[in-house]
Amino acid sequence: MPGQTITRRALLSGSAAAGAAALFADSAALSAQPSPTSASVRPYRVHVPEAAIADLRRRIRDTRWPDRETVTDRAQGARLADMQGLVRYWGGGYDWRRAEARLNALPQFSTMIDGVEIHFIHVRSRHPAALPVLVSHGWPGSVFEQLGLIIPLTDPTAEGGNAADAFDVVIPSLPGFGFSGRPTGTGWGPDRIGRAWDVLMKRLGYKRYVAQGGDWGSVIAEAMGRQAPKGLLGIHVNLPAAVPPEVGPALTGAGPPPAALSPEESETFEGLRAFIRGGNLAYTTMMSARPQAIGYGLTDSPAGLAGFMLVHPGFAHWSFGADPAQTPGRDEVLDNLTLYWLTNSAVSSARIYWENGGSSATSAAANRTAEISVPVAITNFPEEVYRAPESWARRAFRNLIYFNAADRGGHFAAWEHPQLFAREMRAAFRSLR
Repeated sequence: MPGQTITRRALLSGSAAAGAAALFADSAALSAQPSPTSASVRPYRVHVPEAAIADLRRRIRDTRWPDRETVTDRAQGARLADMQGLVRYWGGGYDWRRAEARLNALPQFSTMIDGVEIHFIHVRSRHPAALPVLVSHGWPGSVFEQLGLIIPLTDPTAEGGNAADAFDVVIPSLPGFGFSGRPTGTGWGPDRIGRAWDVLMKRLGYKRYVAQGGDWGSVIAEAMGRQAPKGLLGIHVNLPAAVPPEVGPALTGAGPPPAALSPEESETFEGLRAFIRGGNLAYTTMMSARPQAIGYGLTDSPAGLAGFMLVHPGFAHWSFGADPAQTPGRDEVLDNLTLYWLTNSAVSSARIYWENGGSSATSAAANRTAEISVPVAITNFPEEVYRAPESWARRAFRNLIYFNAADRGGHFAAWEHPQLFAREMRAAFRSLR
């Protein structure tokens, strides 16, 4: 059976996972897939050819830079001096092999689902009653976001917790992302991914499981909640689609501000409206409308890829922050950017926005939360762009079993504070075991 337990030392040191068969994972590997009818689960090992890394460094050396911004902050995007410093380090001091070894310390696998090869990490707990959980990432994230969750979820006793709270952990790369295959046709939106994730869990032998997600992972988890496949016990999300239908139009100016909001609801509304009107979601508009158009630059220039992705809230702070001890830090951000570059997945990952019709991940109308019957758990993180008031969450989800506001963390809370995030997951799903 795929999956294996793994020690803390192996995860942190990057030692190779025992028994993993060597499979190369460059762009050529993604196009040379097994038969679409294959339901086998095969060990996967990352090895990027040295020529691909040399090509990345050459392109960085040959970067043609734009002129300097005309403001003193990041209102126009990442500042030129900041970007030059980051990209210079990317081409010289950064070491992809360290990131590659960290992935290869984990049991990774690949399997064909609905014509697309799916890469995933699968770590079984040493505790026999562990609850299987599938964790989905978003954009511009990857499986790197969730690596810190593996030890506290699979072995809660190592963190002073209870063995009864243990999980088996499955972390897939979304179709078109990372080392998963790139769909060659349309239709791979959150609903289809959700159905594929159920196939994956059943293929791994799990008859009952839970699902978790943030960013697009939240949308996918909620899609699974609507589908309610047999064995899905519940979902936990940290970016819930809990904006009431009368509030959504007012956020973009298509309607008047809603009346009779509570102080907490009003604060949420004003903060979200200011964020949207400030142009902070402009990148989503481009990917929703013309994902292919952005690709001609992002797949040809590492600096262009970095500049586009660093528009996302959080990434710029980590990349250019003054605190070398922050987590994630500059190297972790570059792990993520390098994964997108080496797998040539800037366009294929962007298409999820186009497939979803440009719908906001926080739109209750777009995500049809009233159709979700499975138990739902929500954690708000204080630095997240949107923190759903509990009143809105209870309107959106008729079977809300857990709601909590954490004391720290933002959009990538699992990456920033994995122990805290794991505690939230244990609490969220405890009643479903």
